Amino acid sequence: MQEIGPLYIISVAARLVEMHAQTLRKYERVGLVFPSRTEGNLRLYSDENIQRLLQIKYLVDELGINLAGVALCLQVTDKLLQLQKRLASSEDGAETRRLAERLLADVVETLGFSKKRARLFQRMRDSW
Repeated sequence: MQEIGPLYIISVAARLVEMHAQTLRKYERVGLVFPSRTEGNLRLYSDENIQRLLQIKYLVDELGINLAGVALCLQVTDKLLQLQKRLASSEDGAETRRLAERLLADVVETLGFSKKRARLFQRMRDSW
């Protein structure tokens, strides 16, 4: 069974990431973040959603990347994680796995993952 962490309604999530709630709605609308919903259709943001929002904020505010670029950065990161998962389950290709690890570490650093999000990825990777 997967452990469920805290969930935050949009007003709390917006305060946590220091963004306007409307910005969070926009990011959901364009497919950058995917909060869950209650039966009453309220958005619920997980810690992983919060970390993703912080990453988006960093990419936009600190690096000046537009939302299309942010989407691309997130897609590349997701694809690298998928590659890493496949390589980790492979019996051979130890050198390729090491290369993928280094590449992922570079992407994580370049795209501004917080240490907390990096630890989250570490835990995800360890569970593979």
